[in-house]
Amino acid sequence: MIPPEQNGSFVAHMEMVLEIYKKPFDPLYPVVCMDESPKQLISETKTPIGASPGKPARHDYEYKRCGVCNIFMALEPLAGKRLVEIKERRTKQDWAFFLQNIADQYSQAEKITLIMDNLNTHNPGSLYDTFPPEQAKALWDRFEFVYTPKHGSWLNIAEIELSVLNGQCLNRRIDDIEIIRKEVSAWQNQRNNNGARVRWQFTAEDARIKLHRLYPTVDC
Repeated sequence: MIPPEQNGSFVAHMEMVLEIYKKPFDPLYPVVCMDESPKQLISETKTPIGASPGKPARHDYEYKRCGVCNIFMALEPLAGKRLVEIKERRTKQDWAFFLQNIADQYSQAEKITLIMDNLNTHNPGSLYDTFPPEQAKALWDRFEFVYTPKHGSWLNIAEIELSVLNGQCLNRRIDDIEIIRKEVSAWQNQRNNNGARVRWQFTAEDARIKLHRLYPTVDC
């Protein structure tokens, strides 16, 4: 969703993100996009009819809800490297531990630029709610937090990768979180081994033309 009219705050945050995406690959200062998404656990109430020549598999419209899990995605677009974790919840502690795992993955980096949305758990306070002060501050210092604008989650490349994950791996009824973890792990390893990248091409210059309605009119 894009704001329908002029919005200086939106374009400022948008252009900040777009400028970061123009940076060249630097292993000491990696740019990592982070996003999360719920996944409903669903079981069949009737045995599906398997596929046959000329006929796709068929599922009864009825199903049973078995709870929800949460997918945490971190993606370094220029390196084709991603880290995906499946959690039972989406609390501030879950997010904080996921950030710790990202930091561990980039132990040689000087500073990790982390692009994410403005979800209420995505803030430094969550680190202090999870770890002792010294550990929380040390972890926070590993990152530079950059937020996409409100209504601008489409600017987060990790959202694109979540869509790929759902389309290639999770686009069916699954009722067991352990099955999801196993299959997502296999998907992640395959994508990482193939160096699969998301090629972002939209720039601030493009935005000033295609999204000119969002830019405040300034009288000179």
